[in-house]
Amino acid sequence: MVLRNIHTASNRIAAAALAAGALLAQPLLAAELVMVEQTGCEWCARWDQEIAPIYPKTSEGHFAPLRRVNLHDMPQELELARRVNFTPTFLIVEEDHEIGRLEGYPGEDFFWPIIAQLLSKHAGYVADDAAPADPDS
Repeated sequence: MVLRNIHTASNRIAAAALAAGALLAQPLLAAELVMVEQTGCEWCARWDQEIAPIYPKTSEGHFAPLRRVNLHDMPQELELARRVNFTPTFLIVEEDHEIGRLEGYPGEDFFWPIIAQLLSKHAGYVADDAAPADPDS
């Protein structure tokens, strides 16, 4: 009887540890990149050509997956810092709250560093190529 109680208790502890580990492995807040666009937007089309095919394959794309919304049909659940007036506008969003914004598409060469900086500043993103600080220096 004592061995059965010990075995049952150890199974419960193991199950609780596995459940806690699964919860800790998931991010607490998931960031996303919301692209506000509209039909006929030339800069949106340029972004689609230059960035869209590779964005989901990048560390930024893994950290903040892309969601597209139409300027004239904005989701009610999105809480914006201010009205979106230009397309494309890229919103850094966590739990449907805007926490950062890039208005316009500055071209491929400038898009990546700006998005990485916004994600770092507002959502805790750390670029893959960022070397960890040396504690001995």
